[in-house]
Amino acid sequence: MPKVYVVSETGSHNITPAMNYGDIETILPPNAQIAFSVYPTVRRIQRKLDKFTDEDYLLFIGDPTAIGIISAIAASKNNGRFKCLKWDKLEKRYIPIQVDLFPKKGEIDEFDEYI
Repeated sequence: MPKVYVVSETGSHNITPAMNYGDIETILPPNAQIAFSVYPTVRRIQRKLDKFTDEDYLLFIGDPTAIGIISAIAASKNNGRFKCLKWDKLEKRYIPIQVDLFPKKGEIDEFDEYI
């Protein structure tokens, strides 16, 4: 079963709808202080994302620095690809987004007009 990796625990977000995409696994504890322990935090994230695959999702809640590190590590473990869940306020649901940092030639040509 896929996993939804949540950046950090928070009591202010109801992430129950994310369970539709997989089992929830939290990466960092609430109020993790990355600035004071960068290397241990990176190692923790690497361990947590050790089995990250194309089937899994990232859920970005918390510290923007942690979000950046987690995105980079997930992409590095999965050939530049990861999927994340974006909350749509109007629809009140998560929308899956697929990111590929190294698309093959021709895969994004159709979207060049939007850039």
